[in-house]
Amino acid sequence: MKSFKADYVFPVNAAPIKNGIVTVDNFGKIISVTGPDNYSESNHATIEQVSGIICPGFINTHCHLELSHLKGKIAQGEGLVNFIKGVQKLRGADALEISEAATRADSEMYENGIVAVGDISNTNMSIPIKARSKIYYHSFIECFGFLPDRATQVFEHALALQKEFKPQSCSITPHAPYSVSKELFKLIRKHAEDGDNLISMHNQESEDENKFYRYKKGGFVDLYESLGMDISYFKPQARNSIQSIMHFLTGKQDVLLVHNTFTNLKDIYFTKRFDCNIHWCFCPNANIYIEGMLPKVELFTDMGFNIMLGTDSLASNGRLCLLSEMRTLQQQFHGLSTARLIEWGTINGAKYLGIDDEKGTLEAGKTPGLNLITGLDGLKITPESKVRRLV
Repeated sequence: MKSFKADYVFPVNAAPIKNGIVTVDNFGKIISVTGPDNYSESNHATIEQVSGIICPGFINTHCHLELSHLKGKIAQGEGLVNFIKGVQKLRGADALEISEAATRADSEMYENGIVAVGDISNTNMSIPIKARSKIYYHSFIECFGFLPDRATQVFEHALALQKEFKPQSCSITPHAPYSVSKELFKLIRKHAEDGDNLISMHNQESEDENKFYRYKKGGFVDLYESLGMDISYFKPQARNSIQSIMHFLTGKQDVLLVHNTFTNLKDIYFTKRFDCNIHWCFCPNANIYIEGMLPKVELFTDMGFNIMLGTDSLASNGRLCLLSEMRTLQQQFHGLSTARLIEWGTINGAKYLGIDDEKGTLEAGKTPGLNLITGLDGLKITPESKVRRLV
């Protein structure tokens, strides 16, 4: 056994402990979490004194491992439609190059204290990487298909890909409102209502998405024209995208809406009218990379929602590090405490992925991983703050 004593321990399920001590066994299982006055030396564990905050391992609920080879290849700040065009143009590469980049990204996340990932998958290339990884993965098999007559073909392809991923944890999910027809939405909903099928969907990542649904104008019209797709069947809905597709989402599964860069208060209240268990994920550094702006996070914080964090891919981010995402949010939204951000980056994601029996909090019997955050100003995250995996 080994004990770590830090300036503060953040168990997440309880109040922070000043000069707290966490004791683990050789397999990373937590034996005890306590203050200095209650620590028992009878366990004969050696104590390592560290400076900073000890917290559980991080949960990255939105990533695209298979886009890791695109790091630095797509221009920043040119908007989502141009970003999509860049991904379409550049994602095809030598299979070894793609695999090696994804393997490095997996190692990077592990070194940055990430213990579990919700990963978007469009191909089978990440299966062997995830099988040998030290990180827990849930793979979201993503469906693209805005043309109604392709819905069945797209869905059957997703089913076949899901069979390749099993027995790894995985589910079938829609990509985004602008890329999934109502026919395809209905197939995914029926599938989700027949069994366990966690949902994660990109939402309102650009204003063009709302313009497309409201008026059938903007960059997505141009995108589909450039792809030679006839979308004459699609009629403007006179309201934002999330309001237009909420009735296609299942009420029997947890649904994660990711990015939400252009989600407004009316959209948020609209989602509350439906019998859906909605969660929200922010990927701030990717939002800045692509659109040059952040979601209106303050609209979500006191709504009773389960909020979590993601990194998106290396195509839209310089690092796969949840502490970097926390830093960006805290610098912009000063009312966000480090304790709240750690909650978003640990237990909330663990609950959504269904692994909170092992991850997300520092409790006896769990194996959540131990992260040490250093370089703080009091309890505030600074540009000098770093994360180091202890266990």
